[in-house]
Amino acid sequence: MKKQQNKQQMWDERYMKVAEMIASWSTCIRENRQVGAVIVKNNRIVSTGYNGAPSGIKSCMERGKCLRDDLKIESGTRQEMCYSVHAEQSAIVQAAKMGISIDGASIYVTHQPCSLCSRMLINSGIKRIVYKQDYPDKFALDLLKESGIELVRIK
Repeated sequence: MKKQQNKQQMWDERYMKVAEMIASWSTCIRENRQVGAVIVKNNRIVSTGYNGAPSGIKSCMERGKCLRDDLKIESGTRQEMCYSVHAEQSAIVQAAKMGISIDGASIYVTHQPCSLCSRMLINSGIKRIVYKQDYPDKFALDLLKESGIELVRIK
């Protein structure tokens, strides 16, 4: 059992490194809000995502300013007031566009999902969420706990 746990931990760390690399592609200019996500099924990466503006929409990086900062929106609130699509949302959408089922998959995210992403992850059939950094959204944690999705925070 211990050997199996160590093997899972090794894979978790590997996929988290991939998520961190993908986070570097983010077009968010807020400090500590470059987020990356990797969806894994049957130990294979099936989709990735990072937070950035939708196709054809200028990003905050291109605009040179953050809408949320301009409006003085507190972190963890009013997620709809942002040009960016969240990394988890982007990964889910990319899988859908490619016709890839993520039912039963795991997602590795650099930050704990917000309540909007949590609801999408629950409905998409994700069974395990591995994240590294906290996010100030207790409601998201409540939703995930009630859903039965395995939630793992790694250091």
